[in-house]
Amino acid sequence: MTAPQAWTHDTVLLTEAVEALVTQPAGTYVDGTFGRGGHSRAVLARLTTGGRLLAFDRDPDAVAAAQALQDPRFGIVHASFAQMREALAERGIGRVDGVLLDLGVSSPQIDNPARGFSFRFDAPLDMRMDTTRGETAADFLARADERLIAQVIRNYGEERFAGPIAKALVARRQGGDPVRTTGQLATLVARAVKTREPGQDPATRTFQGLRIFVNAELEALEQGLNAALALLAPGGRLVVIAFHSLEDRIVKRFIAAESREQVDRRAPFAPPTRPLRLAALARVRPDEAERSANPRARSAIMRVAERLGTAS
Repeated sequence: MTAPQAWTHDTVLLTEAVEALVTQPAGTYVDGTFGRGGHSRAVLARLTTGGRLLAFDRDPDAVAAAQALQDPRFGIVHASFAQMREALAERGIGRVDGVLLDLGVSSPQIDNPARGFSFRFDAPLDMRMDTTRGETAADFLARADERLIAQVIRNYGEERFAGPIAKALVARRQGGDPVRTTGQLATLVARAVKTREPGQDPATRTFQGLRIFVNAELEALEQGLNAALALLAPGGRLVVIAFHSLEDRIVKRFIAAESREQVDRRAPFAPPTRPLRLAALARVRPDEAERSANPRARSAIMRVAERLGTAS
């Protein structure tokens, strides 16, 4: 395991997220993505001695970093936030006053070459957020057929040249030299992609697509949003920071769907079959100063919603 203190992370929308999240200083909160603890530390700073914060992270390095945070109000769970409801139930927690999800990959994961997230370094093509389990990106590319590889790169990376990239990957594999490193993948993609937006590396979308697929990020997000809604007490806040359109679209649609009543159209005057459960409160982008200081913040969108009615 890489020593977590070797890598740093600039937390995006730190003040804005914590101010939106913490409405009850003695409440119970969830940080679904501990990372290197920027949001968690800021939440703890706003809580009274009666408050409580439980954090989650799939990354063993992040969990190791969290264990250095000595605070009796804090706990860390080595798991995806998709499992938050079960994990909290095991600790006797049935309701929380806020859930924060800071999505995507963290700076330490990108900056550590051994993790295989970045095309800036030539390293084993891993891409797993949890290095203790699951299939690496290299292993996926070694066994998947051309159709599936193209589907993953197109759907999750929004790459219009997914077909040629997949064809080149399979041809190289059939030639006895499958792609095993980030450098090999980046070089292959650069040859297959004919045009690219100014300032963007040709491999950007392919790396994104593989990473999202390997970690089942969109599925985990959908599960995590439903778990958060089930856990939130009335008045509790859901705060989600997304960094690309696929994530933000899921969050936006979830909040919109839960902000509408469901009615039986066959009985229009009957009570709603499901009442309003969320109220959308805000959509926040980093200001110019933060975008200039932290390039990762440029694409960030934070959405805030509040739990209504009686929790069910």
